[in-house]
Amino acid sequence: MTVKSLISSLTQQEDLNFLLTNRIPRAALTRFMGRFSKIENPLVRDFSIGLWRLFSDLDLSEAKKTHFKSLHDCFTRELKPGLRPVDPDPKIVVSPSDGIIGAFGTIRDGELFQIKGAPYSLLDLLGDPALADEHRNGRFVTLRLTSSMYHRFHSLHDLHIDQVRLIHGDTWNVNPIALKRIEKLFCKNERAVIRTRLKTGEALTIVPVAAILVASIRLHFLDLVLNGQTRGPLTYPCDVDVKKGEELGWFEHGSTIIVLAPAHFGFCENVTEWGPIRAGEPLLRVP
Repeated sequence: MTVKSLISSLTQQEDLNFLLTNRIPRAALTRFMGRFSKIENPLVRDFSIGLWRLFSDLDLSEAKKTHFKSLHDCFTRELKPGLRPVDPDPKIVVSPSDGIIGAFGTIRDGELFQIKGAPYSLLDLLGDPALADEHRNGRFVTLRLTSSMYHRFHSLHDLHIDQVRLIHGDTWNVNPIALKRIEKLFCKNERAVIRTRLKTGEALTIVPVAAILVASIRLHFLDLVLNGQTRGPLTYPCDVDVKKGEELGWFEHGSTIIVLAPAHFGFCENVTEWGPIRAGEPLLRVP
């Protein structure tokens, strides 16, 4: 058995996986990794990326660059042009990122699910009663980004961004093992609530949820990196128009994006639980 297959076998054991990725000093380790990942030293970089490959299915063949300055530079890599074409149909809302589709469906009177049988409150997630009321019986879909995936995320449609709100929190792992064990996990973790509207005025809300290790979210239209060290005002008024497929920012580690949409939107045929999806592919359909 190879070292990689042995590690894979061990981490698939739920108790051990949960222990190794959660029962540790999460905040301290996250701060450390935030600094460590930016070290621009060839030995540190090569060792870090080699270790990352050992623990994941990291594939850099799509990367625009063939040489990275640091682990952080590799995490936030751009792709070669044309590898994530955006569905041009104006009736289609596309996936903002690469990911694995988690729970999705209809929000029932302000309640949605992180996995089947594990409900959480829309108000707890958003921290905004008016916005929660708008989405009270709408649609939701959860997209999980693993550590080896492309970490940049894009606009789902032609949108107007009117506010971003950072909500400080914990840095639990967001893998399925943790989602089964930690109640209301998405409501506990660090997250940003990106409030946007379609040209019709309907709310389409994007909630990037950070996780253990780097736990930072870069937003280009604010020219800010939001994380646990962010101080001062945590609500950022915006007046920004973005085009469908336009890059909005990136995660500095694998994490989750929750998309909230109007009730009359339908899910596209390719949306299946635990199925893969890529940025630009159909996610929701406007009737």
